[in-house]
Amino acid sequence: MDRDIRFYENNNKFQLRVGAVIVEEGCLLLAKNDVADYYYSVGGAVKMGECAEDAVRREVFEETGIHYEVDRLLFVQENFFVDKVVEENVTFHEVCLHFLMKPQGKGEISAESVCAVGREYMCWMPLEKLEEIKMFPVFYPEKLSNLPEGVEHIVTNEL
Repeated sequence: MDRDIRFYENNNKFQLRVGAVIVEEGCLLLAKNDVADYYYSVGGAVKMGECAEDAVRREVFEETGIHYEVDRLLFVQENFFVDKVVEENVTFHEVCLHFLMKPQGKGEISAESVCAVGREYMCWMPLEKLEEIKMFPVFYPEKLSNLPEGVEHIVTNEL
């Protein structure tokens, strides 16, 4: 199936998303586009009938052109927010599964990635600089400095 797992109810949207935590040589791979004033995790929607691990591998390849493998599930995030970039004034209830990916060496990302608002760029950001930038998810700067041994459940509410 090729439909993303998301649905609308009036001005509200639910979606199931995956995020990739790709750390190489002390840097985290983040995405950015020309419209948003923030960085965000590499990843995207899970498709109907697709398991989350397959989705994160697919999304990472689509956005980077590199085949990363999953190390383990790191965070389960319930995220409540109002979108101000793609779907203005839509209230989101998002569940995001963040996977730690196996390292394979930091390199140049040459994929031609696109997002809902146009061209998307991949950026290697030093872990120690994460607190200095505007980024989502907001818990990455703190949590990535000391990875949990198991899966951590995190709720972020920006409403």
